[in-house]
Amino acid sequence: MEGTRIKKRGNNETDKRDDEVVCLRRQIGLLPAVSFIIGTVVGSGIFIAPKGVLMNSGSVGLSLLVWVLCGVLSLFGALCYAELGTTFTKSGGHYTYLLETLGPLPAFLRLWVEFVFIRPSVASYVSLAFGRYVVEPFFTPCAAPIVLIRLVSILGVTFVVAVNCWSVNMASRTQVTLTFIKMFALALIIVPGFIALAKGKTENFQNGFEVDLLTLDKLPLAFYSGLYAYGGWFNLNFITEEVTNPNRNMPLAIILSIVAVTVFYVLVNVAYYTMMTPAEVLLSDAVAVTFANRAFQGLAPVIPVLVAISCLGALNGGFFGAPRMLFVGAREGHWPAIFSMIHIRRHTPLPAVLFLYPLVIFMLITGEIYQLLNLASFSRWFFIALVTLGMLIHRYRFPLHPRPFKVPLVIGITFTMVSFFIVGLSLYSDPWNTGQSCALTLTGVPVYYVTVYRFRLPRRCRRIFDYCSKQLQILLEVAQQEVHTY
Repeated sequence: MEGTRIKKRGNNETDKRDDEVVCLRRQIGLLPAVSFIIGTVVGSGIFIAPKGVLMNSGSVGLSLLVWVLCGVLSLFGALCYAELGTTFTKSGGHYTYLLETLGPLPAFLRLWVEFVFIRPSVASYVSLAFGRYVVEPFFTPCAAPIVLIRLVSILGVTFVVAVNCWSVNMASRTQVTLTFIKMFALALIIVPGFIALAKGKTENFQNGFEVDLLTLDKLPLAFYSGLYAYGGWFNLNFITEEVTNPNRNMPLAIILSIVAVTVFYVLVNVAYYTMMTPAEVLLSDAVAVTFANRAFQGLAPVIPVLVAISCLGALNGGFFGAPRMLFVGAREGHWPAIFSMIHIRRHTPLPAVLFLYPLVIFMLITGEIYQLLNLASFSRWFFIALVTLGMLIHRYRFPLHPRPFKVPLVIGITFTMVSFFIVGLSLYSDPWNTGQSCALTLTGVPVYYVTVYRFRLPRRCRRIFDYCSKQLQILLEVAQQEVHTY
């Protein structure tokens, strides 16, 4: 069937069918949107983080309460982002909302830290977890070669990048498939756990709220571990322009996915404690694998494979969403224009996706991941707090601005205050890493002025830059969008 014709005017007047126009299509429906959020949130965290939550909360009951509260806080934040996503219809997530509410400099700094250390470190960490769970079962009980783990991690990253460069539909279908597999993995833990619970294995829940081991300076670290496992609830906002009927599907997808993740996370943790004592959880580096060895010896080797697939889904979600922030930043003039182009046939933001690839590979090879992860937590929450503060300021300044979905004011205020409280606790509990994070963020200020005011650079430099951009555009077969998608 012949598509709708879109008229383009230039030196020569041409007609193009809608399937020939170079632009990002709205192809993400409700199920892919839910899968995108769940698939990005559920990575390696739920299989590893229970140890950190228990260690810093001090008791089984309090650790379960931390998991619930982290889910509620994530839902509050996601609802705030649902309002922002339906108020400002551009893709780009944090960057777009800071640009619209607080101005270009905060928006550029968020873009800067995302690609200098937040996204590369998170993607490297998840890909290393993928490599470890693929390789280690073949070497048990010996230690797996770190070189082989890194090689498999690089192969995983390469696969995800190839899928996201090839087709939006393929990346979306891959995400849906991987999400169903990882939810099956969680169900595989929950069912035997609750069978054991029905048989009366409740000894680990007795005196569950003992607070003898709890210290107030460690409690924020318990929330950090829990919130890490919920990380990614904002990723759908990166692709707003590609979601069908966003005014309906964005809030609905966000609510369904975060509620589902919270319920599954709490049930998984309850299942862990039916088979393992708190001491055993603290001694385990991979709680899910230890649980599997207890619950079903015959199927125990399957769990590492499912965890690896879960990590691959989180990696795919990250590479699907984050490059859209760079794409929008370049479209707004805050990054070289080549990154605002899309492939003329594949209709994917090819340069933006490829830009992230060498950064992740470099970090995997050099191994400086865990230090950067510590730095990333502060910057991520600081800018999330700024985004929701910007939402509240925008509401006050422009009360008549159309808001198809409006979150209750108390939720917005509560989430903003809690986010700034988390940032303040970071300053108190880890001033060295927090200071480094601030310093790295501020290195973006001179880059901002060089990028935004690049027309003031010497003409020779500009000519060289324009020539390189043109050759890269020809090589990658990319072009600017021909129609507005927002």
